[in-house]
Amino acid sequence: MKRYRFKKIDAFAAAGSSGNPAGYVRLSPGEQIADRDMQQIARELKGFVSEAGFLCDGTPGECDLSIRYFSCEREVEFCGHATIAIMDDVVRSDDRFRNRESLLLRTNKGVVTVLNRTGEDGMVYIRAPDPEFSDARPDTRETAAALALDVREIDPAIPPGVVNAGLDTLLVPLASLDACIRCSPDYATLRAFALAHAVDVVVIYTRETAFPGHDLHSRVFAPTFGYLEDPATGSGNAALGNFLIRQNLWTNRTLVIEQGPDRENPNIVRLLRPKDGGLMFGGRGQVRIDGEYVLSTGDSPGQPE
Repeated sequence: MKRYRFKKIDAFAAAGSSGNPAGYVRLSPGEQIADRDMQQIARELKGFVSEAGFLCDGTPGECDLSIRYFSCEREVEFCGHATIAIMDDVVRSDDRFRNRESLLLRTNKGVVTVLNRTGEDGMVYIRAPDPEFSDARPDTRETAAALALDVREIDPAIPPGVVNAGLDTLLVPLASLDACIRCSPDYATLRAFALAHAVDVVVIYTRETAFPGHDLHSRVFAPTFGYLEDPATGSGNAALGNFLIRQNLWTNRTLVIEQGPDRENPNIVRLLRPKDGGLMFGGRGQVRIDGEYVLSTGDSPGQPE
């Protein structure tokens, strides 16, 4: 048996919305964990959290902390919602960072900045990895079929796009909120489509929102990671924000995105354009479980305690 400090934290949780669950394993200084054990923990957490993050102290002079992410199927290069959940907990519970304005976090996509604004607006903001844009995009009719949508429900006024702001993300604009809410793709069909076109994530979005004062409504599908839908997403919406900037469709400093199939209680993701450039996504976390994860070294599965 191996025991690890463990929390289950819901990222982007707000009044009436459940957010997106992340597993959080905090490694003590000098504590080691094998890749196979991280993958096993993430696999055992399938259906309980979307991804698990494994956090350890960073290298002095380079970064404050270092993190890796795993879904039930594989390692994830960057996971926005897990970063929000874990960093929100870190700046609230770790005395070393409680009063820090910012800190540096190493990910597989490089070192990113974490902005601590829990004292101002109750949130942390994460600087998204620099975007990479691709000219490749699937045929519109094929995309509509993979999403189980009528091709007429795709907005012809905005081109689809492929952007990596942590993960390779296909962005599909829809003509209405109804189409976005109603979209119900088949997991196997969408997974095959995503793998065929070398994208990790498919984001659908519309400029029609459920609530005034919000800018977009999105949904994020991640079938290549072993589940259909991500209920609240940092990297997917960061890709969307970077695409809108490039298309001159986002000119303000902030963007408020509703996410999910729930029209009445969507999750809320906030994007911010810092004065020094780049893009940050922000949210808060809600700790639901705080204890230990017991990882069996035999045949029986581990479990949080």
